[in-house]
Amino acid sequence: QVQLVESGGGLVQAGGSLRLSCAASGRTFSSYGIGWFRQAPGREREFVAGISRSGTSTYYADSVEGRFTISRDNAKNAVYLQMNSLQSEDTAVYYCAAASRYSSNYVVRKEPNYDYWGQGTQVTVSS
Repeated sequence: QVQLVESGGGLVQAGGSLRLSCAASGRTFSSYGIGWFRQAPGREREFVAGISRSGTSTYYADSVEGRFTISRDNAKNAVYLQMNSLQSEDTAVYYCAAASRYSSNYVVRKEPNYDYWGQGTQVTVSS
């Protein structure tokens, strides 16, 4: 089992940057693929970015491709989401999630395939 805690959210002007962190408990962090999701008011939660267990594979939603970068440091039990060129449409609660049972280079993209979730961190982009 793994527990996830997000941090780094806040208020930023359009065009600015934020770096989200997802800290995980447990000694087997490298056994989990990690994903970032977000949920804006009145909308369903959506996939943003994912990284494989090994960190060698990543995948991004079209809406953030080229602006967001996901990375992980297995030695620190942490995953990061660097968000640049933020837009008002990026305003949402951002969640990190962990998925087990997948190969080391596979990026899990579908929400039902994630086993553990953090509590979320609010990102607000003002225009």
